[in-house]
Amino acid sequence: MPFRLQGRSLVVGLYALIVSFAGFVGVLLGLFGPENLRPVQLFGVIELQPTPVGLAAFGMATIGLFLGVLLFLVMFVSERYDDAHPKG
Repeated sequence: MPFRLQGRSLVVGLYALIVSFAGFVGVLLGLFGPENLRPVQLFGVIELQPTPVGLAAFGMATIGLFLGVLLFLVMFVSERYDDAHPKG
């Protein structure tokens, strides 16, 4: 049986791809970005220096949290309010 990406596995795969891309862009900004970048605050608590690793962590954490919350809400609503299987 061939491997297929459908439903939840497709969404989780896209989520992982987008978060990985955010980390890749952070690395590129850290390597080739302007020299006078200031440190960034991760969630207002952790100060990250504008290095490739710091910017990758910042991008992955912020995008991952934002998209993760949205993904959780979509999954919660879709499980609770499924029109394909009406109750009653």
